[in-house]
Amino acid sequence: MIIVTGGAGFVGSNIVKALNRRGEKEILVVDDLTDGTKFANLADLSIADYIDKDAFIGGIVRGQDPARRVRAILHQGACTDTTEWDGRLMMRENFEYSKVLLHYCVERHVPFIYASSASVYGAGPVFAEAPENERPLNVYGYSKLLFDQFVRRAIQEADSQIVGLRYFNVYGPREAHKGGMASVAWHFSRQVEQDGEARLFEGSDGYAAGEQQRDFVYVDDVAAVNLHFMDHPGQSGIYNVGTGASQTFNDVARAVIARHGRGEIRYIPFPEHLAGHYQSYTQADVGALRQAGYREAFRTVEEGVRAYLDELGQG
Repeated sequence: MIIVTGGAGFVGSNIVKALNRRGEKEILVVDDLTDGTKFANLADLSIADYIDKDAFIGGIVRGQDPARRVRAILHQGACTDTTEWDGRLMMRENFEYSKVLLHYCVERHVPFIYASSASVYGAGPVFAEAPENERPLNVYGYSKLLFDQFVRRAIQEADSQIVGLRYFNVYGPREAHKGGMASVAWHFSRQVEQDGEARLFEGSDGYAAGEQQRDFVYVDDVAAVNLHFMDHPGQSGIYNVGTGASQTFNDVARAVIARHGRGEIRYIPFPEHLAGHYQSYTQADVGALRQAGYREAFRTVEEGVRAYLDELGQG
């Protein structure tokens, strides 16, 4: 059995889809369906079982195995709202929960592959997997960094696989439930559909309007990296998952407009509440990922946005 936590969420459900494409159906999805709209992310997928997150973690704490034979845990479940400032919530969901799963896997020699985040790097300017580059700008980023630091110590003692994947700006199908936390590609597409315009922030941190740069990575590529490490259980470490090439928000908007065949860009004031807490530039250093044997190409924004909107039937 392969366990995917957060399996009804954005990245988690795309990992389940990627597993299904390989013929894998012995999949246990763990999630919290308080937001019942997330069911849509699972409706077209094949899984063996579903367990509520609280029941799952409670059972593990009591020493109960969630399945007869666990092949791997792909841990995608987390509080991913970067605007959330409830530190107790963040530590419970992103740190304590993850530690319990890590201990479970290490004790039973089960491969453990989990989602970290590029938010650990804060404003950069260097986005390579080293402590001197890690300065998060919000408590979400700190919760992810704290677990990465915990993992760095655990890897030295463990004799089973532990892999942390620092996702950069992921976009793609099955993210609609995220609302305000959905990707700019999703927001721009909705805006163009409804209003004929994509709304981008004016300049910030020395960048011209819409010229803030991020490393935008398509979700199918993220799922492929997860499966690569599942296929190579001898490989452990913390790795960036991005394209290695930043592109501007203007690039994303133009790609969306090109796919729709209509629309224009309008710039809006930069939100005051994001000042000092916003990554105006990210670009993954993927050297460690390549050294770990991952050779597949990543989609550009233009390629990814087209694939995304084609799957949504938009444009």
